[in-house]
Amino acid sequence: MLARGRPTRIAATLLTALAAPATASGGLAQEVIELPGEDRWLEADFEEVYRVGAADGEQWEEFGRIRGLGFDGAGNLYVFDSLAGRIVVVGPDGSLVREFGRLGEGPGEFQFALAMAVLADGQVVVADARHRAYLIFDEHGEYERHVRFGGDASVARVPWMWPERGGESVVVGTRLAGASYIGAPERGPGPPTRPIVRLGLAGEEVARDTIMEAWMPPRGEENERRAFEPELWVGTLPGARVAFSDSSAYEIKIAGRESGVSHILRRPFVPEPVTERMERADRDRRLSEMGRSSITRTPGGVTVTGGGSGDRWVEMIESQEFFEEVPVVRGLRTTWNGRIWVRRRGDQPHEGGPLDVLEADGRYVGSYPREATIPAAFGPAGLAAFIERDELDIEIVVVKRLPPTVN
Repeated sequence: MLARGRPTRIAATLLTALAAPATASGGLAQEVIELPGEDRWLEADFEEVYRVGAADGEQWEEFGRIRGLGFDGAGNLYVFDSLAGRIVVVGPDGSLVREFGRLGEGPGEFQFALAMAVLADGQVVVADARHRAYLIFDEHGEYERHVRFGGDASVARVPWMWPERGGESVVVGTRLAGASYIGAPERGPGPPTRPIVRLGLAGEEVARDTIMEAWMPPRGEENERRAFEPELWVGTLPGARVAFSDSSAYEIKIAGRESGVSHILRRPFVPEPVTERMERADRDRRLSEMGRSSITRTPGGVTVTGGGSGDRWVEMIESQEFFEEVPVVRGLRTTWNGRIWVRRRGDQPHEGGPLDVLEADGRYVGSYPREATIPAAFGPAGLAAFIERDELDIEIVVVKRLPPTVN
């Protein structure tokens, strides 16, 4: 019998912030909503609306490197081509609306642009590491002003950046534990965390507003990242909220700045302990991907033959440390209307698996098989943009329309 997706609500015990990987960040009591463990399969047969970027297309749709995608409230798609230093706006029918931006050192020109966010009203925010500022363009593509990063001037790293749903701010953070980034708040006393931060762009310098201090896996003195270490996955929701996953468990936390974590969505998939056999298999896989054709391990060490990178990379792979569990969640995106798409792990520890679709209020909608692709951007009226590659390995953007139940 198919699961109906009706949540079971249980009273959560008091969950203390940052106490353990499976706990919620936030402080007071949160409601845990237990979702069904049986998958209800969905058909990933989406209607194609248009595609841009083919090698035999028009000159404006020849993209060098697609660094970001976003929709505005009118359904226009914004394609950030970082190699050409431009943003291309495509209308709902797939035609060119306008292009703006260019490489250079002047005001509004891109020096080292790393991320883009599109607000619902058509304003565009571009993070440029060399300008050390967020460049603001109006709904017509005209450069308005810049907002300084502030913070530690020695840091030159921009994390992911998402528009606040229905707001005039962007939300930033870093997926990896221990990674610093431009505009990160100063760390206070206590255990290290991965802050999820809202950036206000009204002034001359960004105004930081920490939404949540997400949990960070503890590190040793070397502070080196371990294989299978859980990443921080975040998506923005209507009502100035975020959905995030910060541990190895299948727990999607819904939070706001004022309320903290209000509730947790949980499916009964548990992290698998990492074994020595898994570690060996993962090292062998990485060596094989480097082009190493033969791998022999003896009590005295490892011998590899074949092409690929030098011995330094072999040594790095062989000395790689591992987290103690294989995380369940492998990706998270939120739709225009506030649904949550969650990629969970596949059969092998390094593989992605099915895509779950959840309602933020605690309902399981269904799952797509592992072959389904999570959209790079969600838009209004069910629009979703996917990055694909053509037969010449050139990046193209395919816009499809999703059913209302999953958007």
